[in-house]
Amino acid sequence: MTLFELEHERMNLQQRCDSERTQLERNRLGQFSTPFELAAGITRESLRLLGQDAPIRFLDPAFGTGAFYSALLHESRGQVTGSHGFEIDNHYGAPTVRLWSGMDLDLKIADFIRADRKSISANLLICNPPYVRHHHLKAEDKAHLRQILSQRGFHVSGLAGLYCYFMLLAHECLAPNAVSAWLVPSEFMDVNYGDVLKHYLLERVSLLRVHRFDPNEVQFSDALVSSAIVWFRNTRPSSESKVIFSFGGTIEHPARQAERMQSTLALEPKWTRLAEPDVPVSLRVTKVVLGDLFTIKRGIATGDNAFFIVSEKKAREHGFSRQFLRPILPSPRYIKAEEIYSDDDGMPMIEKRLFLIDCPFVEEELCRRDLALFRYLKAGESNVANGYICRSRSPWYSQEKRPPSPFLCTYMGRAGSETQKTFRFFHNRSAATAANVYLLLYPRPGLCSAIESPGVAERVFDLLRKIPIGKMTGEGRIYGGGLHKLEPRELANVPMDGIEEILPRSVHISAQMRFVYPNVTENVAALAV
Repeated sequence: MTLFELEHERMNLQQRCDSERTQLERNRLGQFSTPFELAAGITRESLRLLGQDAPIRFLDPAFGTGAFYSALLHESRGQVTGSHGFEIDNHYGAPTVRLWSGMDLDLKIADFIRADRKSISANLLICNPPYVRHHHLKAEDKAHLRQILSQRGFHVSGLAGLYCYFMLLAHECLAPNAVSAWLVPSEFMDVNYGDVLKHYLLERVSLLRVHRFDPNEVQFSDALVSSAIVWFRNTRPSSESKVIFSFGGTIEHPARQAERMQSTLALEPKWTRLAEPDVPVSLRVTKVVLGDLFTIKRGIATGDNAFFIVSEKKAREHGFSRQFLRPILPSPRYIKAEEIYSDDDGMPMIEKRLFLIDCPFVEEELCRRDLALFRYLKAGESNVANGYICRSRSPWYSQEKRPPSPFLCTYMGRAGSETQKTFRFFHNRSAATAANVYLLLYPRPGLCSAIESPGVAERVFDLLRKIPIGKMTGEGRIYGGGLHKLEPRELANVPMDGIEEILPRSVHISAQMRFVYPNVTENVAALAV
């Protein structure tokens, strides 16, 4: 059978195996196969970096049906002297073993991260590791893996996905000067739990190239994820090592690219912006950022919005008293104006007025104080109380303490237009709190005292709205399909120009001390008197 016939058979096998699994099953195991054309492009670049005439000892720790192995056989010049693969799922593994039985391939039906890997010394590793998010990993498995990697000097966050463990554990399988290529979610480039991979790429190996695909051009038809390819060589980096960052287009013909010194990359927290030739690596300057001015929190994670958030009409129909109902803002799509005014009772003057059920009392006390609410909660207990969030609360129907904040920001959005912004700020003059579709900005002491003066809050809000969208998206992260997200720490890093005119001395001292004393307290701005 020719290589082209084998690839045709492999693609048929992939489609058949995928069709016999539900989308939920494949999501849980992170099984998203690499399209052959993409696999071929990654392989061509990997061979170029390795050297076309070098004998190849190949490894794919997440083999699947063998897209990268097939691409290697097509793109190499017959110099493959040995190949290893691991596939955890026998549903794919057993027929794949039969498919490649005529080749010099040692394919094990085993979990790579638990298998015996000591005998492998590959000089070419290409892998699309399982995209399994941290909350799908068993707690005991995660703890075991973190302990193993900690002994090897890698301190992995509990929020890291399975691909992080794959990359770090595969290091022991690499021969000196081996070339590795990893097709992974681009999120590691911007998030805190990606720091362990950045440290590995900057300190243990020589990073060669990072190519990030345009998030609007999703590489996997069955997974909404923004992807990147990371190439590195298993050698210690030198002070003169340079890294190519590219973006968009194809691997061979990217839309943009820039060359960076590897020694400077530790200064840059957001690698996704490094493919822009005109963007310098970030330096520690004393520019005022939102974190100098605000304590930023995610809104309330209720555990079940449909159950805990009720309309005025529903509250009346059930006969709830107001003592355990807190006004809460609806989703941003229901709020047209960015200024949220209040009536005399503190309720927001908007069309969709909602209440959050929040009671700190145990059932016996609640029954005495509000029988109608007690009955409502008991009726829904079997469906709601055992949820991930509710079961960790006591009582299960109590809520996080998130007082109303004067300023809010949406935490996700798609690329904006003239009529639609990627992120929206709101000036909240009401007593309403907000759910976790918002980020809540609580002024720190120096700013808090200043906005008590007439007109200052309005000036602060005007400056928030004038923050260029590029500065916000540059601090956040982006997912497949162009969905942007901002976590509290990311929003805190967004610079805010013009605030010096309102708080000239206090914010400058806060920004300066942020770099001199990284653990500066929240009250630092108040020290500037």
